[in-house]
Amino acid sequence: MPELNFDFARICDELGPIKVVHWNDPVTRVRGMVVVDNVACGPSIGGVRMAPDVTTSEVFRLARAMTLKNAAAGLPHGGGKAGIVADPKDVNKEHFVRAFARAIRDLKEYIPGPDMGTNEESMAWVHDEIGRSLGLPRVLGGIPLDEIGATGFGLAECAQVAVEFCSLDLKGARVAVQGFGSVGQHAARFLVKHGARLVAVNDLDGTVFDAAGIDVEALSQLKRKTGRVASLPRGEKLSRDALFGVPCDILIPAARPDCIHADNARDIKAKLVLQGANIPATDDAERILYERGIVNVPDFIANAGGVICAALEYHGESETFAFDQIAAKIPRNTREILARSREEKITPREAAVRLALERVKTAMHYRRSG
Repeated sequence: MPELNFDFARICDELGPIKVVHWNDPVTRVRGMVVVDNVACGPSIGGVRMAPDVTTSEVFRLARAMTLKNAAAGLPHGGGKAGIVADPKDVNKEHFVRAFARAIRDLKEYIPGPDMGTNEESMAWVHDEIGRSLGLPRVLGGIPLDEIGATGFGLAECAQVAVEFCSLDLKGARVAVQGFGSVGQHAARFLVKHGARLVAVNDLDGTVFDAAGIDVEALSQLKRKTGRVASLPRGEKLSRDALFGVPCDILIPAARPDCIHADNARDIKAKLVLQGANIPATDDAERILYERGIVNVPDFIANAGGVICAALEYHGESETFAFDQIAAKIPRNTREILARSREEKITPREAAVRLALERVKTAMHYRRSG
């Protein structure tokens, strides 16, 4: 059943959402939801999140973030998001994804892509069912986002500009990554190439901290083999949430929503937070970071590399062109919103929202009303 406390009227505003759809498949006994937030810039795109506890409220927040992200990136797409209420490790995953695809066959305003719990293989199943998806496997003509690390590449490009606003040198900077999945691994890898040093990482089982530095490639191989960063032989083993208090210069939250909140935001020792996950910090936490002088680049600016790449794939562009666009768009937006934040004395998120809203509202002006 859809969550009983979801209040559609309460979330509606001048941007959207234009549709909230709940679906249920009686055969697989799986259900889910889709939120199409805004389509002023074009049909909405956004990932499909599969998790046992995903909710409509979470999917709406993610869809709104996609509206802002796509507008800020200058993409011809609006924002949407989907959720499948299921365990992505379930042996019936393919059946669940195909049931989802059939449920949205006629929801033409939404083009699905990979997100937490889904990947290129999942998008191949969706495409097989309905003929539209982003982030396809390379063999089907896609640009495999997880394999090439488009989001992580964008985070590293963002960092090269953001460090200028917190008197930090990227070379030698200590990096802590929360969530060592496809985003966290590639972000660490690209930052290390720029001279940074990974000193802490966590997953569901705990945190590993090593001030001398962690070998990213060795850890990636170990993660693939054992599924646990805590199995790394070297380093101090800490609790999962201890990562937010380790000494570091750059913190990258790259897992679930709201992992940075009012109860741990004051523990963060980083000078720079790059939001690798979608909606990883609460509003209260972002205000605390701002008041403490920590530069905090919002999700829809910092982690836009994946959606830029996916959208360009959908329009037939090459991987090389996509990376060039990421390297152009993300640093430019990062510089603009951090400069606005400094000049107008507002949080980086407030500056980023203003930037994105200007673009969305300009697009809405050209749309027929009534």
